Amino acid sequence: MSGALVAGLLAGLGIAMPVGAVATYLVAVTARTDLRTGACAALGVATADGLYALIAVAGGAALVPVLQPFLVPLRIASAVVLVALAVRGAATAIARYRARGPAGPASEETPLGPLRAYLGFLGITIMNPLTVVYFAALVIGGPSGSLTGPVNRSVFVAAAFAASAAWQLLLASGGALLGRSLTGSRGRLATATASSTLIVVLAVHLLVTAA
Repeated sequence: MSGALVAGLLAGLGIAMPVGAVATYLVAVTARTDLRTGACAALGVATADGLYALIAVAGGAALVPVLQPFLVPLRIASAVVLVALAVRGAATAIARYRARGPAGPASEETPLGPLRAYLGFLGITIMNPLTVVYFAALVIGGPSGSLTGPVNRSVFVAAAFAASAAWQLLLASGGALLGRSLTGSRGRLATATASSTLIVVLAVHLLVTAA
């Protein structure tokens, strides 16, 4: 059981730690809202990772050839969604800045509630089929390749979810600190446009590699 625990923790961190478009968007959303909303978004990402870990231990090698024909369209769809989110975030930030002015109050309505944040980030993350391929590869040939029995598999999935959740919550906490330190209109505009630009760049990279 300890082997499954360690393997799951390492697998969860391995898929969660590379900072991509979703992680960038998570930090930006938390900075614009609050830690509660960001934490729910982080748990949405971790839930998707946990579901893919569950699918991987349940299906194993059979999943890779099944998913292969759909990798490109799913990656394209994921990139399109991320670009749309980036454009919407930048447009909203610019509109609020113009309405409020440089010296306007920092307070604003929360555009995204905790439940919507959770479901939205769950949907965005679950659109990435490479996650299940990653977990399947670990289950088949990595240190978790010897996983047998429902107990070990359950421990592996739970550990992968916990590791991913811990990292995503760390990112959300950083976003909350950023939001508190940049409470002015200019700071919010700068972080929103910078994060949107980075998300677009990462999404374009996703499209290029999918071609």
